[in-house]
Formats: sequence, C-alpha cells, structure tokens
Amino acid sequence: MKNAQLLPALLLAIAACRATSSPPRNTLPAKAAVTEITTAENEAPSRPVPAAALLPLPVNYPASRQSDHVDTYFGTRVPDPYRWLEELDSPETKQWVTAQNEVSFGYLSQIPFRDKIRQRLTTMWNYERYGIPEQVGEALVYSRNDGLQNQPVVYIQRGKAEAQVLLDPNTFSAEGTTALAALEFSADHRYLAYSLSGGGSDWQRVKILDLKTGQDLPEELSWVKVSGLSWVKNGFYYSRYDTPKAGENSLAGKNEYHKVYYHQLNTPQSADKLVYEDPKMALGFRIAAATEDERFLSLYLTDGKSDGNRLLVRDLRDAKQAGKWTTLVSSYEHDNSVIGSVGDAVLVYTNYKAPNYRLVRIDPKKPQEANWTEVLPETANKLEGISQVGGHLIANYLHDASSQVKVYTEQGKFLHDVSLPAIGTASGFGGRRADKATYYAFTSFTYPTTIYKYDIGTNTSTVFRAPKVDVNPADYETTQVFYKSKDGTKVPMFIVHKKGLKLDGKNPTYLYAYGGFNVSLTPGFSVARMLWLESGGILAVPNLRGGGEYGEAWHKAGMTPHKQNVFDDFIAAAEYLKTHNYTDAGHLAIAGGSNGGLLVGATMTQRPDLCQVALPAVGVLDMLRYHAFTIGWNWAPEYGTSDNQEQFENLYKFSPLHNLRPAAYPATMITTADHDDRVVPAHSFKFAAALQAANTGPRPQLIRIDVNAGHGAGKSTKLQIEEWADVWSFCFANMGVTPVVK
Repeated sequence: MKNAQLLPALLLAIAACRATSSPPRNTLPAKAAVTEITTAENEAPSRPVPAAALLPLPVNYPASRQSDHVDTYFGTRVPDPYRWLEELDSPETKQWVTAQNEVSFGYLSQIPFRDKIRQRLTTMWNYERYGIPEQVGEALVYSRNDGLQNQPVVYIQRGKAEAQVLLDPNTFSAEGTTALAALEFSADHRYLAYSLSGGGSDWQRVKILDLKTGQDLPEELSWVKVSGLSWVKNGFYYSRYDTPKAGENSLAGKNEYHKVYYHQLNTPQSADKLVYEDPKMALGFRIAAATEDERFLSLYLTDGKSDGNRLLVRDLRDAKQAGKWTTLVSSYEHDNSVIGSVGDAVLVYTNYKAPNYRLVRIDPKKPQEANWTEVLPETANKLEGISQVGGHLIANYLHDASSQVKVYTEQGKFLHDVSLPAIGTASGFGGRRADKATYYAFTSFTYPTTIYKYDIGTNTSTVFRAPKVDVNPADYETTQVFYKSKDGTKVPMFIVHKKGLKLDGKNPTYLYAYGGFNVSLTPGFSVARMLWLESGGILAVPNLRGGGEYGEAWHKAGMTPHKQNVFDDFIAAAEYLKTHNYTDAGHLAIAGGSNGGLLVGATMTQRPDLCQVALPAVGVLDMLRYHAFTIGWNWAPEYGTSDNQEQFENLYKFSPLHNLRPAAYPATMITTADHDDRVVPAHSFKFAAALQAANTGPRPQLIRIDVNAGHGAGKSTKLQIEEWADVWSFCFANMGVTPVVK
C-alpha cells in the first residue's frame, strides 16, 4: 500500500529479507506499537504452583550420523560432521526430520496442561483485529481478521456502503499458508498489483486484479524476491531473480544477480522490460520506486558488503534522461531512501553524516552535497521514519524506544506534536499528498492494537477500530529500567507483569531480545504473550546494542567486530532480573528469533548455567556458512564472513554450532520450518544434532519443525496457536511449574 508504514519503503523491503524476526504480532502493522497501561489497581495475581513431578520426561533422541567432513579456514581445521543435513531434500534428511518431530511432539504430548494452554490461547486469539486502512480514491481499503482466520482478509468500502471482500488469502491454499506480501494500487485506482507468499517462503508471485471487473488479469509474475511494486502509467516496476536452473533447490540456493524490470499490463512476464542489472556484481539488491506523482524513479543498490545503499534517480518527464541515472549518494555505507518529492527536488531520508537520521532535499539537476537543503536536521532522538501525506511531513522519533510523532510543513517548519494515547509506539501515517486524513496504529505490551484516524488539518485523532479482547489491561503494569552491561554501557529494558506480583526470585520469566540489523525492538501487543502474563509469568524485553533504538551508533556497537557486546547485554539483562528478585536461573527462559536465534544460541553456549530454558527460533546458528545460502550474503555487513581471516576468527569465537562443548545445557526447544528460505533450516538441523550429542545434563534438547511454513511472516493462525501452546508448555514444564490457566 502507498506509504503504508512510517519506515521508508526501501529500507523496509531490504530489512524484511535480512535476518529479522520481530515478536509475533496478531495485527497487520509491521511495526506494532508500545504503550504503558497501568491504571486501576487489582488484587494480587494467582501464583503458579510447583510441579516438580513433571520432570524429567524421558527423551530418546534419533541417531544423527556423524561424517568426517572437515573445512579448513586460514589453517584452522573445522569439523562439520552434520554437513549432510544441509541437503534438505535428501531422503536421509527427511527421515531425520520425521524422527526428530516424532520425539519432540511425543515429549510435548506428555505435558498434562498442554491442551488447556492451547484451548485458552484459542479463546484469547479469537477477536476481531484490523490493519491500518488506506484511502484509495473514494474507497477505504483495510484488512480484517474475524478471529481465528488463518490469514487476514482485505476489504474495500466505498462511501457508506457495506464493505466488500477484495482479497481473501484463506481461499488461496487449503492449509491457509499462502499470505499476502504486498498491495499496490495504480494511480487511477483501476488496478491492484498484489504479491503472494506460499508456505512462508520469501519467494513471491505477483498477480494483478482489475477492480472494475473483479477478475485477475491473465499474467502472473514469478521468482520475485526483495521487491517493491511501483506503478507508473500502465504498469509497474519490480525486482526478481532469474528462474532457478533445473535441479537447483530454490529454498536453499544462493540468490545472485537481482534485476529490476518494468511490467506492462496485459502482457506476459517474458515481455517485461529490463530496467537495471549489473552482470559484474552477483550480490546485492536492486530496487526501483517511483514518487507519487510518477515523475522521479529512484534506484536503490546494495552490494552485500556494506550496510547501506547507493541512491540514484531518473526524471521520467525529461526525455534527455531516458535510460540515464543521476547519482545522489554514491556510497554503500549509509541508508538512503526517497520518501517523496517537492517541485523539482526529492526528499531523502538518510543517516549520511547523521547517525540518528535526517531529511534532506536534493535537486537531481544539482545533486552535489553542497547543494543539499536540510529539511529536518538530526536530533538527539532517532528519526525512525517519515511520511509525506496531506501536504505535510509526519515524522516518528524514538525516545527510549517510545514514539514521539511530530508534524511539519513540507519545508520543515514544525507545526505540532501528535497527541498519542499514552507512552508507547505509533505506526502508519501513510497516504497521498491530497489526503485530508491518515490512519495509524497504537498499542502496547498489554493493550491491543487500536486503529486511529488522524485529521491532519485539525490535529485530532479518533478511534477507527478498537478490538475487544479477553484481557484487562488494568491488571498489568509495565516499567522501563536501565541496567549496566559488562562494559558499563546502560541498556534499557521493559518489564511487564501482573500488578501485585510478589518479587520473590521464583517467578517464571520470559526474556526476549533481538539485538541486530538496526531493528528497533519496540514492544507491541501479542495475545500469545498475554497468556504467559495471565498465568503469572514475567515478560522482559531489553533493547540490546545492535538494534536501532538509539540510531546508527547503537547499531554499530553491536555489529562485527563488536557482536559480543550484544551477548554481553543479554547476559547482563538476565543477571539484573535475578539480582532484583524477579526470577532465578531455574525459572528463566531466554528467547529470540532469526538474528535473535543467534543471540540465544551464543548465550546458551557461553553461559549454559544462565537459565533453565532456551528457545532459539529460526536462528542463524552456523556463522561460518550462513552466507552460502539464499540471501545470507546480505548479512555480511552485520556479521562479517568466514572468507576474511580476521572476521573468521571473530565468528568462530561465538558461532553457536562451533562452540558446543560437553555441558549440562538448558532445556532447549529449537523451532524452525521446512520452507524457511531466509535462514535455511539446516542451521537448526545441524545445531540440534550437535546439541543432543554434547548435552551431559538431564534436560531435553528438542527441535520442533513446522511443515509447509517459513521464517514467520504469513504463518497461519492455526500454526501460531499450536507453536505457542508448545512453547509455553515446554517452559512451564521445565521450570517445574503448573500454570494457572483460565
């Protein structure tokens, strides 16, 4: 959708295919918000009761063959005995997956309160929720899930007429595992280009809906990945890879030679016009996006080595510019994104010479830096994102991981703040320059995502949709603390629990973090986490270095060669919770997904004594070979690669797979999926096999493998409920606690 999120479209698209995985949300906004709801007092919550008799449950692991495969890196011999598990389609690997799932689900089936947790989750999940609407001409388009639908449905409402179904992804596959990845309307509102992701894969198929006839056009675009859909006249720009060669595994093979094409309506994909390619550069993304007036076409280029992108532009109205590009930013070292245009100039969101980001105006005819005009200078708070809507600029700043939304003229004159319901995070504010109003979402850890309509002229917000959930926000409290990491750095952490909870050092605690890729881990509502809180658990979310909460300096402090800072921050968070009597090692679970899965894997191998439960989800766990699969090469700026001796030595120190030693490890449940083509499941497969062999203690080491699912985006409601029921059951059981479940 046009400017559907505050984060500029390019950075969102690239970040989406980095090793990112946010806390599971039950609403559509990609960056669901945070707030604090601590109003009415309530009685002390029920305490979980001891259940020591639950453990230990017996586990007999399947055999995992060890080969004699050895790789040599700069003279260092590194055994890789489970290399065969990288062959995802081999009969041996498939048999191993089946055997591991039989063990894992057999173990989980023995937990007596598992069904009760699943039933309660199903009840809590069954509420109506909306995505952020988009104004499309005289119509309003929004998504809605009526409760337990596997995928949200897209509706269109014209005037005061009853809303009609526009697209229902639940009809696209029998299992409900095909999800909508993107929606883009043509400027005349006649056509809708939409992309589909099947089984959680990052590969997308693009289709085109004729809104007048209600029928799809005959053409379909394939092998699309890390792409925008940007309309200009009677077609749109998009990015794709060449069709995989016969016999190549499309879910694991390395993705190279990204290209930009222009697709004209009512023509086959084979007729698409090649707009940009670089046959000399195999790695990197190439994405094109047009401004709303369809005058300027921006080209974003990454190189797979640096952390930012080059920015080029073409004036589509200037015949002399045909086939030519003007370079606005030549370096790959910084993030740069065009968010709109004013007259003959483009507005560029950038962290060039501004670690906390700024907005500048650049005339493509005079692109030299000396001619740039600063519209919104850098401030002490990070400029998280910005949109051009209603003839104004709406900027979202982060202050200690909470939103401050400000409105400016297009020339950069401050007008006013947007009054938000509480301390928290807002997302949205998309639209077009002619719109009189825009929409945004606001939420918190315990407050369900509420959609607001914002009148730009009067600076007033009204509720558009407020969900009704079987949760009372007044029963909970959220605090933010600052603790010292190993090197003395102050790190913020949100802590959420029921009011009146006794801090006796024995509370079940779920410590979740991410720490990487400039991702700002601002808290948001999750019905799954509400069950944990409702059952007497504590939720703790620290904002580790490597994230984007405090700008690029905070990010770089957690990148290679400083990645150990992230693990130290996480360990310090756990120690803070123990020191301040929230919990102890026997009642602590550590969790994270994707890059956060690396975080958990590194932490549990460095400190097996830190916690009782470890939950690495879809993790990057083999740091020496991650760049050999799909788009793993894109994470090299964050981690470094084993192709460089200095970086190899750094990676080898913390790579979870390579730092397993005989030890009594926490109860571990690794989660992954067979269709994950971002962080391929071989990471989890190899780590599980090695962990089972290395563990000397009594606690279980399981791997739970979803079938027909991917990295997390678009996962069906059914699969989410099943997975969370197993996660919470595993945590409580291994903490020796029977939860109080309604």
